[in-house]
Amino acid sequence: MELAVYNIKGEATGRKVELNDAIFGIEPNDHAIYLDVKQIRANQRQGTHASKERSMLMGSTRKLKRQKGTSGARCGDINSPLLRGGARVFGPQPRYYGFKLNKKLKRLARLSALSYKAINNKIVVVEDFSFETPKTKQFIQVMKDLSLENKKTLIVTPETNINLLLSGRNVKGYGMMNAASLNTYDVLNADTMLILESSLASIEESFLK
Repeated sequence: MELAVYNIKGEATGRKVELNDAIFGIEPNDHAIYLDVKQIRANQRQGTHASKERSMLMGSTRKLKRQKGTSGARCGDINSPLLRGGARVFGPQPRYYGFKLNKKLKRLARLSALSYKAINNKIVVVEDFSFETPKTKQFIQVMKDLSLENKKTLIVTPETNINLLLSGRNVKGYGMMNAASLNTYDVLNADTMLILESSLASIEESFLK
């Protein structure tokens, strides 16, 4: 697949780049995508939720009432889960939600996500650019010129660009990521991928090694 290369003013440069079919042209595997996104989301969970069970509560262990002769159910101590302020039965406890996936499956999921973006024409390639100093106003203007204003956009850079990162971090809807760090969830979560031209070589190096 060939894509036109634009400059930061949104003008076509007259050049085109060829997207590698081994990365952007495979048959997407939906189940691999599901598993990878599930793992990413699970790894983001803190797992610090907790509730107090009966043995964790402080309270009198005195028997509240006689067991027989009251025409009601027997009643134990004040920590009973049946009483107001009592313990919780089988409540949540801190745990780790992450799980393992094979490297080949995760790689297939990432390639599938990139292929979906290419199939749906949601990839824009732009000439490499940077800012001399962090300028949010300049960043917003670039997005307007590229017709990406108010669109959830993932900007892919060959390496960390501090000035570009600082310029766009406070603007809602825009994310930034190194080419080598692309993951399935962030690719699919964005409406459009804005890829700096030199990032394509970095993507090939990461995914085809």
